[in-house]
Amino acid sequence: MSSASADTVATPDAVARVALQGQLDLRSGKALWNTLKQAELEHPRQVDVDLSEVTAADGSAAAILTSYRAELRAKGVECQLIGARENVAEILRLYDNARKLGPRPRRKARGQLDQIGSAAIAVAIEAQLVIAFFGQMVIGMMNAIRAPRTVNWKELLPTAERAGADAVPIVALINYLVGMVISLQSAAQLHRFGADIYMADLVGISVVREIGPLITAIVVCGRTGAAFAAELGSMQTNEEIDALRTMGFGPMRFLVMPKALALMAVMPLLTVLADLMGCLGGLTTAVVRLDLSVAAYLAESQRAVQLSDFTSGLIKSVAFGLAITLISCQQGLAATGGAEGVGKRTTAAVVTTLFTLILIDAVFTVFFEVAPQV
Repeated sequence: MSSASADTVATPDAVARVALQGQLDLRSGKALWNTLKQAELEHPRQVDVDLSEVTAADGSAAAILTSYRAELRAKGVECQLIGARENVAEILRLYDNARKLGPRPRRKARGQLDQIGSAAIAVAIEAQLVIAFFGQMVIGMMNAIRAPRTVNWKELLPTAERAGADAVPIVALINYLVGMVISLQSAAQLHRFGADIYMADLVGISVVREIGPLITAIVVCGRTGAAFAAELGSMQTNEEIDALRTMGFGPMRFLVMPKALALMAVMPLLTVLADLMGCLGGLTTAVVRLDLSVAAYLAESQRAVQLSDFTSGLIKSVAFGLAITLISCQQGLAATGGAEGVGKRTTAAVVTTLFTLILIDAVFTVFFEVAPQV
């Protein structure tokens, strides 16, 4: 501040006038505050701060002026900042703390019908996006047949190893335990009627038809599907997908298709392993709990389980692999908003895929039961 003066006008109205000149900045902050405080010595009813001769002001000076005005008004003394040039008035408006904000609008609670309707619309939109993504994948496969070199075949085997070979321990362990649980739950009832040998029928058919493919798909969904969604989501938020498009690599053929082919190839193999481990779990319970012989159990299992039961499970596993890849990749490519968006899309991918797996399993079960009768 090049200069400043305080002029308290002795009038019946008790109006104090403070005239400021020059440039107001951080270095002159203390002098500016002392100058303003001098106007209060006569206890005026009103203080007018004349800024007509102020050529420039920075944020610190604007903060001092607006704080001084607010302090006086809190004491019941009217204070006006008058005559400011346009550049000074603009920064004063930015620092104006005398403006009173209106009350925040109260958030109205949404009704149950409103929430149900919004959820239904969101589900419909997500289903539409998945179907559209499936259509893009089909088009990508047709283009890949015409131009096979455009597919990232080098990624096929590493993806199959991560999704298949690395998942063998957890798939084997879980299905073995599930087979044991099923046999343990049914052992008491079968033994009561002297039908111990039929445990092989119960475990074999349920594991081969339903439990093996479905449990394997659920494990792969939580393990590999979430990884697919997180990987593509991170690439999407980091603009790596846009970079691939710029270089002429379509994300469908370069990223999604190798994952789909690899998962559709390894899912039947994992399902075969799951069937064997589930039946082995039932065999363990039969030998330990019911004193059945291994030969008798295996012979009954061979008689009860038909080839159609085995092939139906394999067909389901291929559909499960396609659904896991399709939904996970679609959710990953739709991620926005950084790490939080990736997390939300990964969660949505797992939840949506689990629901879809149950739906696909129900459709195939009904089809396999009705088809032989037609």
